[in-house]
Amino acid sequence: MTIPQSFIQELLARADVVDIVGRYVPLKKAGANFMGLCPFHGEKSPSFSVSPTKQFYHCFGCGKNGNAIGFLMDHGGMSFLEAVDDLAQQYGLQVPQDDLSPQEKARAAEQRQRQLSLSDVLEKAGESYRKHLKVSPKAVAYLKGRGLSGEIAKRFGLGYAPEGWRSLASVFPEYDSPLLAECGLVIVNEEDAKRYDRFRDRIMFPIRNVKGECIGFGGRVLGDEKPKYLNSPETPVFSKGRELYGLFEARTALREQGYALVTEGYMDVVALAQLGFPNAVATLGTACTTEHVHKLFRFTDSVVFSFDGDAAGRRAARKALDGALPYATDTRTVKFLFLPAEHDPDSFIREYGAEAFSRHVAEALPLSRFLIEAAREQCDLGTAEGRAHMAANARPLWSALPEGVLKRQLLSELAELAQLPAADLAALWQQAAATSPGRTGQRAAPGADEAPDWHSGQHGHGAPHAGGWQDGGPPRQGGHGPGGGFKRFEKGSFKGGEGGFKGKGGDRDNWRGGKWGQKPEENDDGPRTPPVTRADHAARLLLSHMGALDHLTHEDHQMLCELPPPHGALFVWLESQYHEHGPVAWAVLRESLRQQPFDALATRLMTGSHAQTEGEIKELRAELRGVLNRMLVDRLKQLENEAIAAARSDPLALQRYRELQDRRKTLEKELLSASVE
Repeated sequence: MTIPQSFIQELLARADVVDIVGRYVPLKKAGANFMGLCPFHGEKSPSFSVSPTKQFYHCFGCGKNGNAIGFLMDHGGMSFLEAVDDLAQQYGLQVPQDDLSPQEKARAAEQRQRQLSLSDVLEKAGESYRKHLKVSPKAVAYLKGRGLSGEIAKRFGLGYAPEGWRSLASVFPEYDSPLLAECGLVIVNEEDAKRYDRFRDRIMFPIRNVKGECIGFGGRVLGDEKPKYLNSPETPVFSKGRELYGLFEARTALREQGYALVTEGYMDVVALAQLGFPNAVATLGTACTTEHVHKLFRFTDSVVFSFDGDAAGRRAARKALDGALPYATDTRTVKFLFLPAEHDPDSFIREYGAEAFSRHVAEALPLSRFLIEAAREQCDLGTAEGRAHMAANARPLWSALPEGVLKRQLLSELAELAQLPAADLAALWQQAAATSPGRTGQRAAPGADEAPDWHSGQHGHGAPHAGGWQDGGPPRQGGHGPGGGFKRFEKGSFKGGEGGFKGKGGDRDNWRGGKWGQKPEENDDGPRTPPVTRADHAARLLLSHMGALDHLTHEDHQMLCELPPPHGALFVWLESQYHEHGPVAWAVLRESLRQQPFDALATRLMTGSHAQTEGEIKELRAELRGVLNRMLVDRLKQLENEAIAAARSDPLALQRYRELQDRRKTLEKELLSASVE
């Protein structure tokens, strides 16, 4: 969905960033601004400033800054579209949907209204469960027996579902309402259509989304009956594969503690919060998915999975490894903690203490070690067959990792275990990807398993080519399709052969637009004409390699989106497209850009010889980083001038000036160092 820039501007004009931030952070007036303790890092004296005139927040301690939408994204872990939608609801605005048909708009409006209705029903049920807990001695005794205080029970909204079959009938006079069945509170017997409560005689754990809305429940028996845990079914507002129990309650602690602790049950989360680990969350009766991991990395750069040390715990950890691999970048940490089989986190801490548990967390198994363990499991590395088996196990795991130093290091370690040179192992894996089922006799699309190293002299099925592809095209001897080689390929999607295949595009795809047997448009082989401005340069790189948006800091995003039109509007739109669809090729973006106010700018930037962004992804990201750092230096100089001008009336302005100056000097040193290298 494309959101018009005019609506974003109207929304930010109506929203009050002081009001939005003040709902989560206690603020006090300090001159023209408001100050408070930063919610993004631990501090004892306030350095978090919110400006009502600029509608902007900034922390002088950690550097976090942004507008009302940025705050909801950073603090609430929302995507751009979620933050816009949430803010619009708060101010009674309807997000425009110009790209939808009238029928689609009507369906979307009906769906939103139904979701609101379901959330209201669930909230009302949760309130009833909390009231029942207060008057149920056995439920209170159970929670006390588990070491939980009333304060923790209140924080997590714990309740109790009484024993009756139709207790909710006293809460909802219209017990036959289809909403009760749709949100999973009531079960309808298929034979006689009789209704009864799903949750009976259970401690109730409300499941909340990142906005704090109740979207479902988990219920635990007070004794040893089966099933011990019972979850809400999948509903229009609740999906077990996307939600994490306790994430809403833990969102601040995740930043303060510096990591997320993923456990296996509701009671683990609540008990850990009681015992001093408020940064715990839990999956909801399902294996950890990539969506779970992605959601956690919105709040923290470090995740520790805690599992029992038995066979079931190992299997769960293996699934969590699969979910974590695509997000294991060089700047993130993923670890696996295996407790003794007789302990869960709660019992371990009660027996050995919080300090011992913290040590175990610090010493948890890194993702790199666990990946190697998983690959070599049941493989005899003393034999050639065992080493080959290990390499076959490792290929899909290693291929799922994003590009970076970690991936290259693991290739070297796995190659050493396989007793092969790293280059040989990489070539074999590329050959295996090329001849995988469904691709017999033709080359795999770049990015399917691993982008080929065009500059290493490897091509085809791992065969060396003396000169590599240094001229930007494939080898001129035949074997890769009719017509032989041609002058140059552009980067992007690639179609080939009779049945054809098509790469996904993005960071790992080094092809763009070529077709076997059909020569692409000739490119100007002369020197590239540099873009007119740095904003042009940054836009061109991001339009060519949309995946680079994931590597930008919040400061980068803020600076780009606040540029004057049409550049600022283009970057806002590009971010919304990325959050909605992920990295897509320029050809796809080109179609979506039509009739946008910045269409002409984007087309100009991506037309002509200067638009050809050739080179390795690492080099292109470094180029983008250099451009952004220069833009940040210019922006910081402007902010320094504003701070000096404000020094007469604002006592904090000089401190702000010094910090801006320090930040600028650091960036300038980085630029100088990069130019020397």
